[in-house]
Amino acid sequence: MHGTVPASNDKPSIINGLSVDVEDWFQVGAFENSIRRGDWDGIKTRVAGNIDRILDLFAEADVKATFFTLGWVAERHPAMIRWIVDAGHEIASHGYDHARVFTFDRAQFAEDIRKARAILEDASGQRVTGYRAPSFSIDARTPWAFEELAEQGYAYSSSVAPIVHDHYGWREAPRFAFRPVADADLVEIPVTTAMFGNRRLAAGGGGFFRVLPYAFSRWAIRQVNTNEGRPAVFYFHPWEVDPDQPRVPNAPLRSRLRHYTGLDKMAGKLGELVREFSWGRMDRIARNEAARAIVWSGEKAQLDTAA
Repeated sequence: MHGTVPASNDKPSIINGLSVDVEDWFQVGAFENSIRRGDWDGIKTRVAGNIDRILDLFAEADVKATFFTLGWVAERHPAMIRWIVDAGHEIASHGYDHARVFTFDRAQFAEDIRKARAILEDASGQRVTGYRAPSFSIDARTPWAFEELAEQGYAYSSSVAPIVHDHYGWREAPRFAFRPVADADLVEIPVTTAMFGNRRLAAGGGGFFRVLPYAFSRWAIRQVNTNEGRPAVFYFHPWEVDPDQPRVPNAPLRSRLRHYTGLDKMAGKLGELVREFSWGRMDRIARNEAARAIVWSGEKAQLDTAA
C-alpha cells in the first residue's frame, strides 16, 4: 500500500502547497444545521477509507502534502494519523470539531487549538506547527486569533480566503504570504486566488475545483506560478473523493448542491492536478515564503525587511 513512482521531470519548478482538510462527510459547514454535533458519535465514519485512497493517489504521483486534521477525527482514528505520518506527510491542526473561529472568544479559541494540538501530537508523534481555521474563518472579526496562534508557538497558518464569499472571506487581505502579528514569526499563507481583470477569483480548490472545468484550475495555478512567481495553495477534503457517501435529504437544496456536485469526477481531476504541477507540504511553503512575507494586520502592509 502507498508505494511510489518517479515524479515527472517536466513539471513546473515552483513547489505549490498541497493540503487536505481532514473532516468527515457529516462535519462540514454545509450540514451544520442539519446534523447535530451531539449525534456525530452515532454516525458511521468514512474518513479512514477516503484517506487511504488519497495516500495511494499521492504515492502514485510521488507528492507530499499537509493534512489539516480535526482533533475529533484524530481521537477516533489514531492509526490513520500514523499512516499519514509514515508516508512522509505533515499533520497540522484544523481545530477540534470544526467550530468556526468567529463563534469563539479568544479564551475559547485558545482552548480549542490547544486541545486539538495535544491530540494530534499524541497520535502523530510529531510537533504540530501549522493551523487552518475551519471554513477559513479567520477574518476581520477575529484579529486576536493570529495573536493567540503566535503566542502558542505556531509557525504558520493557512486560514484566510482573500475573497468575498457568503460563508467566509477577508476581501482586503493580501493574496500571498503575510505576517499578521508584526513582532512574531507567524506567517499566514492564504488560499489561492487568481485575478481576472481587477476581480479576485477563488482558485484554491474545494467546491470550486469540483464544479468548474479542470482548465480553470490549470489557468489559475499557471497565472500564480508564471506571472506572479508565487506558489499556489490548494485544498480539498477526504469526503470529496467519496461519491458513495450517505445523502442528507433534510439539508437545504443549496447545501446539497454544494456538497454533492462533482464528487464522481473529483478523484480523476485530482490525479491530473498532482501530476501536472509540483507539490509539497505546507510547512515547506511557509519556510520558503517567510522571507518575502509582508507585515499586514488588517490596516497596513509593508515589506518585512527583517526576515
